[in-house]
Amino acid sequence: MTFTVRPITAAEHLAFIDSRGTASFLQTPAWAQVKSEWRGESLGWFDSAQSLVGAGLVLYRKVPRLSRFLAYLPEGPALDWTGDGLDAQLAALTSYLKTQRAFAIRMGPPIVTRRWYAPTLKAAMADPALNRLDDVPADESDSQALAVGDSLTKLGWRHLSPAGGFSAGQPQYNFWLPLADGSGAQLTDDELLAGMNQLWRRNVRKADKAGVEVSIGERGDLAEFHRVYVETAERDHFTPRPLAYFERMWDALKAESPERLTLYLARHEGDLVAATTMVQVGSHAWYSYGASTSHKRDVRGSNAVQWRMMRDARDRDATVYDMRGITETVSADDPHAGLLQFKVGTGGQAVEYLGEWDLPLNRTLYTAFMTWMKRRARGGGGDGT
Repeated sequence: MTFTVRPITAAEHLAFIDSRGTASFLQTPAWAQVKSEWRGESLGWFDSAQSLVGAGLVLYRKVPRLSRFLAYLPEGPALDWTGDGLDAQLAALTSYLKTQRAFAIRMGPPIVTRRWYAPTLKAAMADPALNRLDDVPADESDSQALAVGDSLTKLGWRHLSPAGGFSAGQPQYNFWLPLADGSGAQLTDDELLAGMNQLWRRNVRKADKAGVEVSIGERGDLAEFHRVYVETAERDHFTPRPLAYFERMWDALKAESPERLTLYLARHEGDLVAATTMVQVGSHAWYSYGASTSHKRDVRGSNAVQWRMMRDARDRDATVYDMRGITETVSADDPHAGLLQFKVGTGGQAVEYLGEWDLPLNRTLYTAFMTWMKRRARGGGGDGT
């Protein structure tokens, strides 16, 4: 079984994603425009009959003072990861990226290995003997997905540990709220509410009773969103992205598809109390950025805006509402525990991806680059995409 990898057009790339039903928004052609500090390229995998069987967005990060690159495929590429031709497909990728002067390849196979349902997570958080998701028996495990990790190790790929919380790139653990039942039928409002815990239901109703109104924003509203986002960053101690980043994200994603990105604004008596962005690619929707004010927290604007996004995603035929990253902690003493508790209240599930993997092509440069990255991370200059 032989494959070749070569550049494809954005239109070919998008058509392939559409044929699969979804892919990570980080693997859409538009994302290359958002990550302007990287050089982006759409790649296609072709079999011996020259049929397109895979696609991915690769982002090239230049090494300081050298014309060599880290080639990064965040949450990608879109391949048949559990098929018989995986080794040959990865070999074709490696062969092509060597011609592009890559010193290493980093990728995040978009396959789920394990799942933990809300009741399991609630019980785990209440058990002082349990600290990490690894300590908790999963409700579902995918043996084929887990076997991919063994195959990558044999091929020389290195797994990047998410130890200490989130990894340097994309989170290995995400939180999903299914929007359809086992038969594929969309869940009704009542069914979604029934899956939530009592606190979530009460807060959704409290926001409605208080008169919180959630509306769809336009590009001109990004500045107002950003003001609240910066306040959130100061309160929660993280470094905010500049307004220009969100404007670039808006322009790139909306140009690719009008419903790719949506801005939500929750107001109470005219005051903006919460704001969020949602990204959707086919059947998968992501809560990407969120912000809320300290003022009027009691009107539960954050719950109101989440509830609107869940229903909108469902009404646009999404089957998964992805609340994005969580850490692997289930300990009530961990500072990240509140994040998991908030998301578990929706009644969804924690999912574990296979994680991010590196293939060093030049070990000397790779070692030097990793050392440089660790220094930047300690200095607050993280490099996630």
